[in-house]
Amino acid sequence: MEAIRLIRHCAKYVSDRPQAFKDYTSDDMNVAPEDRVWVRGWFPILFELSCIINRCKLDVRTRGLTVMFEIMKTYGHTYEKHWWQDLFRIVFRIFDNMKLPEQQTEKAEWMTTTCNHALYAICDVFTQYFEALNNVLLDEIFSQLYWCVQQDNEQLARSGTNCLENVVILNGEKFTLEIWDKTCNCMLDIFKTTIPHALLTWRPAGTESEPVLQGDVPDKQLDSLSQKSVELHVRSEDQQSISSVEKISLENRRPSQFSVGSGVYEETNKSRTPAKVQEQKLFAALLIKCVVQLELIQTIDNIVFFPATSKKEDAENLAAAQRDTVDAEVHIETQDQGMYHYLTSQQLFKLLDCLQESHRFAKAFNSSNEQRTALWKAGFKGKSKPNLLKQETSSLACVLRILFRMYTDNNRSDAWEEVQQRLLNVCRDAISYFLTLTSESHREAWTSLLLLFLTKVLKISDDRFKAHASRYYPLLCEIMQFDLIPELRAVLRKFYLRIGIVFKISHSSEQEHGAGKE
Repeated sequence: MEAIRLIRHCAKYVSDRPQAFKDYTSDDMNVAPEDRVWVRGWFPILFELSCIINRCKLDVRTRGLTVMFEIMKTYGHTYEKHWWQDLFRIVFRIFDNMKLPEQQTEKAEWMTTTCNHALYAICDVFTQYFEALNNVLLDEIFSQLYWCVQQDNEQLARSGTNCLENVVILNGEKFTLEIWDKTCNCMLDIFKTTIPHALLTWRPAGTESEPVLQGDVPDKQLDSLSQKSVELHVRSEDQQSISSVEKISLENRRPSQFSVGSGVYEETNKSRTPAKVQEQKLFAALLIKCVVQLELIQTIDNIVFFPATSKKEDAENLAAAQRDTVDAEVHIETQDQGMYHYLTSQQLFKLLDCLQESHRFAKAFNSSNEQRTALWKAGFKGKSKPNLLKQETSSLACVLRILFRMYTDNNRSDAWEEVQQRLLNVCRDAISYFLTLTSESHREAWTSLLLLFLTKVLKISDDRFKAHASRYYPLLCEIMQFDLIPELRAVLRKFYLRIGIVFKISHSSEQEHGAGKE
């Protein structure tokens, strides 16, 4: 600790006396004068701190990490671009798989503490010096975030998506078209590699089909298995100790309904066979990636619309339905603070494709009762079978919000035709699927989604309403057979009343009043 304190003082000395390093020649004759303060001053300081971080116990390396990034934030304005490149070659060694501890317990602690701390600090430095670093560091940051969500560590995986969100929300206004393309591709890559296909293909040991689980499946293969989002009815405290910076980034997120570290399995450590150990490794890997999937859906929603905006809109829609005023305009103060206006229509379509793929996978899993039962019996713990309800509903809700926002945006009129076609297909498929649900709890999970859909449709123009109503009318008639909450019935009533007026089946109360006067 004393060494770290002295190194901190050295940093101040270098900052106060850069000329002393420029004038000092010695063996630095081949170094440009303007680089001598880096080669003989800053680089040795930061390198020694990185050595402390990579070699010492937790409390010492945490202090070393804090001081290293404090130096960057305090004196980084004096650094040249190529100095930053040298510096981050050192910093990214923290995440180097070859340098991580070999013991699983130590490796998990390293990821949860040091890697996690470093990730947020890197993103803070990047935001502070965005103009200098975006051409130097952005690709490496995206690669590092991608690496984090691939690791078998829930906290680090969550931090990866949270940091992606922070970087985009804080810097998105300054992004070029090229940077936005890279950002969307990063999210696309994470989505694709976190679809848990194994949830649909897994079979218990001893059955005829065993496409995934074999006793000798290597760890690397387990790590690379695709994942996405399973949701368990397990209420657990999934937030471990996190720093204040992480708390700020997480405060607007809905808590996950499950956590890998909270006792997912019914099996105890007693008498595990090698096959069972491998099975549980697979389950753990899948569950972590499921967390990533849910976090990424929320990340996209927060990036496009700003954190908490969608939650406020849902609350407003419910309140409007209770007041029977759903046709009034809902104004959310934060609705224009998101990055929606900075994304092109094609970039939004790319994100929509990811969300729809996520929704389709969730539907497939939730519809496979036999597979869910098999997984539950294999060791998943909970009051009911595993399901993907939150993924199913949150991904579709985000799709609807983006499409309806584009649908009413005059600046995107060139994309309206595709937007309308996507909307018609998505909404028709959603209602058709809802009609097939036999579980009351499953239908209840769709309540806010149906309110969102019907409220949005009621606010579009008459011409557009005709196209939508004619597509959904038979399906919505079928929905009336269900025991719906009063708010949903109130919105459906308005929908049917508007059908009567728009299709000239009936007259509005104003028209009837005018005819009476005549």
